[in-house]
Amino acid sequence: MPCADPRTETARPFDERQCPERQIGQSGHIRPGGSKRNWGALGLLARRISIVAAIVVVIGAAVFFLSGPGEAPLPDGIVEGNGRVEAVQVDVSTKIPGRVSDIVAAEGDLVAVGDVVARMDVAQLNAQLMRARADVENAKSQVAAAQAQSVMARHQLELAKKKISRTEELLEGGNVSRETFDIEVTERDIAQAGVEAAEANFLSAMRSVDAAQAVVDEIATQIADAELTSSVFGRVLYRLAEPGEVLGSGGKILTIVNYEDVYMEIFLPAHQAHLVNVGSEARLKLDIWDFGIPATVTYVSPESQFTPKQVETQSERDKLMFRIKIRPDQELITHNVDRVKAGLRGVAYVHLDGYPEPDWSALLPDMPSEALPDASVSANGS
Repeated sequence: MPCADPRTETARPFDERQCPERQIGQSGHIRPGGSKRNWGALGLLARRISIVAAIVVVIGAAVFFLSGPGEAPLPDGIVEGNGRVEAVQVDVSTKIPGRVSDIVAAEGDLVAVGDVVARMDVAQLNAQLMRARADVENAKSQVAAAQAQSVMARHQLELAKKKISRTEELLEGGNVSRETFDIEVTERDIAQAGVEAAEANFLSAMRSVDAAQAVVDEIATQIADAELTSSVFGRVLYRLAEPGEVLGSGGKILTIVNYEDVYMEIFLPAHQAHLVNVGSEARLKLDIWDFGIPATVTYVSPESQFTPKQVETQSERDKLMFRIKIRPDQELITHNVDRVKAGLRGVAYVHLDGYPEPDWSALLPDMPSEALPDASVSANGS
């Protein structure tokens, strides 16, 4: 007989052989569909679970092999912090406005203190200098004229004094009138005033010479400032202008990386930073090298700050950190100047105050002999 609809059929026994698509579940109710559908769903679920488990195993294995074995703990009295090599950048700027005449240094050039790196056009300044020197000579001639006027005024005063002396003798004998004597006295006083005025004019002329000479010195200084020199030992990083460009006062021409101020900054929590002093011994381990670079702590921040984003801390609780600046030995930088690169990342290891002197060679390999200044000196001497 045909199978009845289970939604309308009253509960009665039935033959599974006649209606294989209907089966009785564990609860005794009739379930349509049959065993094939149930076993298919279970198989699909099992396959999904197997795929997820395989992905988890692969990820776990990758993490294990990439992370490798854990790093050995640091010795007592040594702390570490990650950072990157940085160097102060110095801009070479023109003091006077004008046109760029020549740029001697190119990007990547190594420059020393006092090396000429650029020049500004000084044609107009040279013309001004010639005019200022002419003003100095003119002022000197005015000094000579004022000096002659002073001499003449003094002679006139002497003559007036002699006339008064003779008139006094004649006045006592009654040979001249009192009016004549008074006139000569007035002439003497006028001559005295003329001497004082001539001396004042002479001093004014001398000051004019000084002022004119100051203008000459000022223009000469501007001409000297037109020759731009490097104030630091370093390497040219950027060339910001080209010959022929007109720049205002303070216009930037070059940017130089100062190799005399190379450092690495790390950040330490308070329980470590308070044991770090200026002058504490340190080592720098860069990612590109496997040896330690001798260095010294040159700055410890007096106040805490929030951890910068690029700094990795071992605990999220270390939100406030102290900035520590560490500088390698300057002789090492000078000797290895071709290897110095700002921006290299690495780790700094710092010796804490109050702990025994560390054995740095046990923590990090020593620098190769060719990188040490003493080795090059001894090689040159031999």
